[in-house]
Amino acid sequence: MPRNATLTLNDGNVIPQFGYGVWQVDPDVAEEVVTKALEIGYRHIDTAKIYGNEEGVGRAIAKSGIAREDLFITTKLWNDDQGYDSALKAIDGSLERLGLDYVDLYLIHWSQPKKGKYLETWKAFQEIKASGKARSIGISNFGEEAFQDIIDTGDIPAAHQIELHPYFNQKAMRDLDAKYDIVTEAWSPLGQGKADLQDETIAQIAEAHDATPAQVIIAWHLAIGNVVFPKSVTPERIEENWAAQDLTLSSEEIALIDGLTREDGRIGSAPEDFND
Repeated sequence: MPRNATLTLNDGNVIPQFGYGVWQVDPDVAEEVVTKALEIGYRHIDTAKIYGNEEGVGRAIAKSGIAREDLFITTKLWNDDQGYDSALKAIDGSLERLGLDYVDLYLIHWSQPKKGKYLETWKAFQEIKASGKARSIGISNFGEEAFQDIIDTGDIPAAHQIELHPYFNQKAMRDLDAKYDIVTEAWSPLGQGKADLQDETIAQIAEAHDATPAQVIIAWHLAIGNVVFPKSVTPERIEENWAAQDLTLSSEEIALIDGLTREDGRIGSAPEDFND
């Protein structure tokens, strides 16, 4: 597929399908690695308040010389900022740390169902979008019940970011997203460097293409329509991931990877259980 291919969100805005994620990137190195990613050609950066590195991302953006309209920047509202008034305040904090007038996508980071604030938070998100402080708004880590509550408001999210990798391919949630024309975004797309990358099937496909297992997994994500932003702080790996856009898998290879999913494949918390 072409590099920096885009998808059109249900609100008409356009998102690069491939990007660079900065989860678990130390604030002290965020500026350096995001600068490297932008130099390579990445134009989509995914961060969050809780990552603690919005300032570093912002510094990299500021010194890049890249026109703002050519970048796609995502950040996320953390759990302790859920609620109507606190959400309206939180976006201002993120924009200040990023040094931006707006983000391209703003996500509710976790549904926090037991706290019961996601609907008033979502109402605030409508205002945030109307104000122009976020071009698009969406959700992250929502289970089916909380997801349906959001849908029932009539204001449909543009994107839904969830844990998604070959050993946990989330087909049911991807299908639910697709029903409402919501783009699915994958976090931990490589399975956090664990079993997925050592899988024999993926290794065989990688060998057939003279590629790495990580490149095969990224190509699979792109082929099935996910937005994906693998994280690495190693310059060579950042370049290697970028080159995965040149890899085209056959329908048979995609089906083989689809078949790797397993019931116990989840690495992180289930949305229904994460209420910290």
